[in-house]
Amino acid sequence: MDKLSHPNTANSPPLTPLTFLERAAIVYGDCTSIIYNRTTTFTWSQTHRRCLQLASSISSLGIGKRHVVSVLSPNTPAMYELQFAVPMSGATLNNLNLRLDHHTLSTLLRHSESRLLFVDILYLPLTLNALSSFPPNTPKPKLVLINDDTLASHQTKPQPTLDTYKTLDTYETLVSLGNPEFKWVRPNSEWDPIVLNYTSGTTSSPKGVVHSHRSIFITSLDSLIHWSVPKNPVYLWTLAMFHGNGWCYPWGIAAVGGTNVCTRRIDAPTIFHLIEHHGVTHMCAAPVVLNMLSSYKRGEKLKKPVHVLTGGSPPPAPILLRAEEMGFEVTHVYGMTEAGGVVATCAWRREWDRLPATERARLKARQGVRTLGMTEVDVVDTSTGKRVRRDGVSVGEVVYRGACVMLGYLKDVEATRKCVKGDGWLYTGDVGVMHEDGYLEIKDRSKDVIISGGENLSSVEVEAVLYMHPAVNEAAVVARPDEFWGETPCAFVSLKEGGLSKVTEKEVMEFCRERLPHFMVPKTVVFREELPKTATGKVEKHVLRSDAQAMGSLSAPSIPSRM
Repeated sequence: MDKLSHPNTANSPPLTPLTFLERAAIVYGDCTSIIYNRTTTFTWSQTHRRCLQLASSISSLGIGKRHVVSVLSPNTPAMYELQFAVPMSGATLNNLNLRLDHHTLSTLLRHSESRLLFVDILYLPLTLNALSSFPPNTPKPKLVLINDDTLASHQTKPQPTLDTYKTLDTYETLVSLGNPEFKWVRPNSEWDPIVLNYTSGTTSSPKGVVHSHRSIFITSLDSLIHWSVPKNPVYLWTLAMFHGNGWCYPWGIAAVGGTNVCTRRIDAPTIFHLIEHHGVTHMCAAPVVLNMLSSYKRGEKLKKPVHVLTGGSPPPAPILLRAEEMGFEVTHVYGMTEAGGVVATCAWRREWDRLPATERARLKARQGVRTLGMTEVDVVDTSTGKRVRRDGVSVGEVVYRGACVMLGYLKDVEATRKCVKGDGWLYTGDVGVMHEDGYLEIKDRSKDVIISGGENLSSVEVEAVLYMHPAVNEAAVVARPDEFWGETPCAFVSLKEGGLSKVTEKEVMEFCRERLPHFMVPKTVVFREELPKTATGKVEKHVLRSDAQAMGSLSAPSIPSRM
């Protein structure tokens, strides 16, 4: 029996999501793989061939294993193809955030030691500014320009001069010159790196998350299972592919032979048009996008239900309720860059269908239970390392372990050790509770917890109440210094159209006072036209925290009340 129990070359070839494309070309060869604007359509056999040709051209440039190839592009066909073509050349794929300033972009390109950079034509000025910030004698990545014939002439001209940084070639030229019979570079080990993703909010101290072929393979399949994605879905790319590789759906949609509807524009009219025109069945959206869609004055429900996966920050129950009234079937998930995709999902129970709509929305706002690809997700007391009680009240830090966990942070052993500790858990920095039924609920980021008068209060809970106000469009709560209490909640609010004339700071406070313990009621309300956000739709609380700090400390009341 012992002689038969060992791995061999037949039962242990390295797992990689790149094999999904090969299979798609055979099984779904004549099915539509990509749709973009009115002129671009590909089949899976064409996408497979184009990715092989592009991988061949990348390889011919001397790019190979352990080299980093970066991409700066919105959700275009080229961006989708590069998710396969770059790792098929043997290189590690690095998708870059479009909203980075040129200083941060320069930092990331240098930190990753990127050899090659594919850049969309609209982001060429940003790229050239980033490259000009390189210190003398520091190697710069070669540029490949991604043109877009579907753009209007006024969108692409005038372009900056390339005299200083000659582009190596254009994207389509590299595709046309490549060998369609190219033998793509398979990983020697499934633990070889496939992607490098930088975490949100990166500044002078980059945290580059490295994932293996194995973790992305498992996460891609897991993403299909927990969402019950069928064969041949029509998937709309409202989620940026540079955000955690689109939660692994570039590879997952290939596995089921789906149609990728690509778009540069993420606004309500565009999204609703694409849904109706192409018969979209699935899409992912950050809560801010879900809020945008549910607040749009459309006047009618969707003709057919659209499955929406939402995550990135806890979605307020009122937003979930409005979205479902419009015809979106929302699944709430939880994940992070270090996980490569989704860690937990609010798996729906049939008995919940009998509950009132508001109660269903409240339950759906929880992060849920681990996905099948995860081993464990838990909440632990950070001082003892022991799990907290399953009572929905005892808070602790969310931890997890499983196949989707990153290899580590690039060039940062110490940060990796602080995150992935010796006890076998990855520590998320998220504060949560575990309910009696085994479902996880995030209460806050540890850095966003407000300590007022010695009591911890969750900014997320206060935000959920603010979203219940009929005039509120967006809300974020941070700590403001207070002479007596140490910190008090400060609410930043944007209002729906016409809402500014209907609500005052005092009215918002009174609304919260009727629904929250008094110590949780915001002591300051600031109205903004729009809240600052990252490229992935998360509100930039660090910006708002700085604004709240700049306001100074609230004066001590003559008779403090904590009723």
